[in-house]
This record gives sequence, C-alpha cells and structure tokens, in this order.
Amino acid sequence: MQINVVSDVHYQLEGLAAAADGADLFICLGDLVLFLDYDDPDNGIFSDLFGPANTERYIRLRSAKRFEEARAFGRELWESIGADPWQEISQRVGEQYEQLFSAMPDGLLTFGNVDVPAMWPGHAGDGHRIVDGESIVIDDIRLGFVGGGLRTPMRTPFEISDEDFQAKVDRLGPVDVLCSHIPPAVGEICYDVEARRLERGSVALRRYIEEFQPRYALHGHVHNPLVPAVTIGRTQVLNVGHFRRRMRPFELFL
Repeated sequence: MQINVVSDVHYQLEGLAAAADGADLFICLGDLVLFLDYDDPDNGIFSDLFGPANTERYIRLRSAKRFEEARAFGRELWESIGADPWQEISQRVGEQYEQLFSAMPDGLLTFGNVDVPAMWPGHAGDGHRIVDGESIVIDDIRLGFVGGGLRTPMRTPFEISDEDFQAKVDRLGPVDVLCSHIPPAVGEICYDVEARRLERGSVALRRYIEEFQPRYALHGHVHNPLVPAVTIGRTQVLNVGHFRRRMRPFELFL
C-alpha cells in the first residue's frame, strides 16, 4: 500500500493536484493557509494587506520573540486601513480555501495550527474526509488523526489547550499509523534550523507512541527540522516535509 502525504501546503497550488499520483491513499496533515510567509515577505495575506516592508518588520519582531510589540504593530496596521481584522482575514482565507480544496486530491485531511476548522466543511469536496481525534481503518491499516497545535505565543488560529489535545489523543486507541500536524515532544525533530527556534511538540503524542508503538508516526509543522526522523522504541517518527517548498508528497509504503 502506498500512502502519499503532504503537510504545510501554505497555499502552494503547484503540484497539489498531482500529489496523490500513484498512491492508494492520500493524506493531508494541514496548514493550508498562507497568512505570513517567513521565506518571502511578498507573499501571503498579511503582505497583501499591508505590503512587504511592513511584513518584513512584523516578521523580524516575531522572529525575535517580541510578540507584544508585534501585536501592537499589527493593531496599528489594522487601524491604518480601517478594516475589521476577522472579516478581512476570513474573506481572504476563504478565497485561498476555495482554490486549495478545488486542487486537493480526494483523501483524508486533518487540521494544522494555522487552519480555520469551521471554514473547511464549506469548501471540502465529496471526496475529502476530515478526520480529527479519531481512528479509521483503510485496507486493514488503522490510522489515527490528531489535528491542530498547542498554545504558543504565536497565537495561531487552531491552537488548543493541552487538555483538549490530550482528549483527542485518548480517543484513538492503538493504530498502525499515527497522523498529526505537530510532532511529538522530542527536541531534535521540534527544532527548526532556519527559524532558529524550538517549535512546540506534544508530550501527549510522545507518551502515546511510547505506550502503543505504532509502526509510523507522521507529522509536519516543523519546516526545516534539525533531523527529519527519529525512532521511539519500534516507532519511526517521520516529518513528511514542507510541501510549499518541496511541491511533492512524502511517500510511505506499507
């Protein structure tokens, strides 16, 4: 069985429609939206609204972990254009989702931390199955899905409490393949070498892996990990890659 997996699409339409080619199953681990492009400040919703120069300044503040200053600067920018932030952002997110779901192959999808779950059902097609906090069986392979991220100073749209995240993990039961947006809390797979920061991984996922030992644990979220894979007991923990940059899926053979 060949499973093609993408994560951190971030409005990368090129290659998306072909991402399931040759696969028996397609999986997307979320982060479809491109709000802020750290690699290229000319791209993304923030840049469309406020321009590349303001985007560069905002990115510098966030990268330096000066989050309160970044939020204050953001408020100034919104006041300067006299727009309601949520109304403006939701419209632009909806426009991205319309194109992304039109290009997305049929398969199983879960949310990333920058996604807006409430908007997915209005854009997903008949062949898209949204899975979060549950396990399903495909061709005798049991797959478990845990979407979203944990709370951080970044305050991205789908960050939830540790307790709510734990509750989703607790509903899974034993699986063959664990699919999540964020990684388990293991330092070397959580550290992003380009952003030069430790992304927040999940202790609940790590404990789940230690207890149930799925064959594979797949995740995204960390765009440039110090290492792309680790082993926890018998489980291979694999970062499926930053699709916006790779423009090709990760292929898993079972």
